[in-house]
Amino acid sequence: MNPGGSVKDRAALGMVEAAIEAGELRAGGTIVEGTAGNTGIGLALVGNALGHRTIIVMPDNQSQSKVDALKAFGADVRQIPPVPYKNPNHFVHTSARIADEMNAASPGSAFWANQFENMANRGFHERTTGQEIWDQTNGNVDGFICAVGTGGTLGGVARALKAKSSDVVIGLADPGGSALHGFFSEGELKAEGSSITEGIGNSRITANLDGAPVDVSFRIPDTDAIPMVYALIRDEGLVLGGSSGINVVGALRLAEKLGPGHTIVTILCDAATRYMERLFNKAYLESKGLALPEWYQT
Repeated sequence: MNPGGSVKDRAALGMVEAAIEAGELRAGGTIVEGTAGNTGIGLALVGNALGHRTIIVMPDNQSQSKVDALKAFGADVRQIPPVPYKNPNHFVHTSARIADEMNAASPGSAFWANQFENMANRGFHERTTGQEIWDQTNGNVDGFICAVGTGGTLGGVARALKAKSSDVVIGLADPGGSALHGFFSEGELKAEGSSITEGIGNSRITANLDGAPVDVSFRIPDTDAIPMVYALIRDEGLVLGGSSGINVVGALRLAEKLGPGHTIVTILCDAATRYMERLFNKAYLESKGLALPEWYQT
């Protein structure tokens, strides 16, 4: 329900506000970021409202729907081939270089948001999202779980809720292809499988995730998450993306672990309409061992 259509609007607002306060983003300055999409949309809408243009660097394997949304918000979108994080041509490193080059040519002209390591991301969730969850459940929350991209949502919400009650169980719902489940369950960054979901999972511990009080971790395969996306549409009227499917399956796993009578909270990240090319593409789904729901008419 955030104005840009995803939970990433919160992180975007927090990072921009902190940058303005610290003098890192000056009047008329440009916001630069490397992102798979939703954070870029959030930064673009916040930037527009405050008089800043936005440059977004993203891998060219993301959904066209997100690219179109970024362009509709007026962002300068620069798509590059996807490569591992250790490669200097990774989209995050590329965005940092663009900001550095701009500041070298005109000092103070660019702000690199650096969402993975920018602690204002986690801090904003700790001050707002976590507090809202506590207030809206009247303090009767027994568990919180979600997937991780930057780690800002989980890292911030976990700290906020644990500060209220150490009994709140914090869980990680990790997609295939991500190494975080291996880290939190076995102490080793180890990736297994793959996922069609975008913007979540990681091969490293970011600053936002570092030290997060995670109590339990689940690996959620697409064979569980994608059918959940379709079930949420058909049964609940909630048209959500793949990351939300992973989060809801994770919430069910945590509920099963804690038993009856507990209140579990998760995040519904964004809409399925941002991923139509994947979630409702019969040939693509079949190539991944997945299928469209019976009610979808091709």
